[in-house]
Amino acid sequence: MDAQMMAFNPEPGVAVALEPKVRRILAPNPSPMTFRGTNTYLVGTRELAVIDPGPESDAHLQAILDALEPGQSITHICVTHAHLDHSPLAAALSAQTGAPILAFGGPEAGRSAVMQRLAESGLAGGGEGVDASFAPDVVVAEGEVIEGPDWALEVIHTPGHFGNHIAFGFEDMCFVGDHVMGWASSLVSPPDGDLTDFMASCQKLRARPWRVFHAGHGAPIETPAERLDWLMAHRMSREAEILSALKQGPATAEALAALIYKDTPAALLPAATRNVFAHLVDLQGKSQVSPAGELCAEAVFELL
Repeated sequence: MDAQMMAFNPEPGVAVALEPKVRRILAPNPSPMTFRGTNTYLVGTRELAVIDPGPESDAHLQAILDALEPGQSITHICVTHAHLDHSPLAAALSAQTGAPILAFGGPEAGRSAVMQRLAESGLAGGGEGVDASFAPDVVVAEGEVIEGPDWALEVIHTPGHFGNHIAFGFEDMCFVGDHVMGWASSLVSPPDGDLTDFMASCQKLRARPWRVFHAGHGAPIETPAERLDWLMAHRMSREAEILSALKQGPATAEALAALIYKDTPAALLPAATRNVFAHLVDLQGKSQVSPAGELCAEAVFELL
């Protein structure tokens, strides 16, 4: 992590102007998964869109309402994805303001067929935790535009970190949720995370000339193209390590993680194993590896 990202440590609950029509409020939920906390964004100057209200928090709800200036109101609540650190406060904020909640769908929306099968087999997600009760008032789709008097947000479906994950394009900037972060590589944990989708979403964002990314956690990413290139190269490097390890013989995701993540604390090896499994599912889809028997987290994989 570079010095700029480490230096990011704003006071929770305080609205900070980032752009002429964009303010950020940090939620009070720091953790190893959320860095300093979840970034909530306010877009517009009169009728506002709130992007990612954040976790259940009376203090953060009040901070969002207190950020309203005279003549301002919240008219749209936009959610990037249904993780517990991004979406739960949407319901309370909607109740307070009357604004509808807009998202790609519920927690299972956008999930790929292979991940749906894994979920039906009993594999549960890891990481930040799923907001299982999340249900938007308005379901939006790729390419739709959500508009206010002085702003327009383009919906960009970016599955990978989560099936229902969307980004919001605004002028030459993009609110990328947890798909791209400057302080860490994004979590991809099956069945909610899908590495094949993640890489495709990176390519989709890379095709556009964005000036800046405003992420779900951490400081603004001022070199979006370079960060996307790093994320994709990082994943390809991990893939190469997995393929190299499998040359020694068939192995499970857990065994591969122990071999590849030699310097990782034992407490973090389960997350590393999920990451390796995400790669193995992707590699199976590319016909480079195959599980012995049914595809599952405990399967033994071999090179094809």
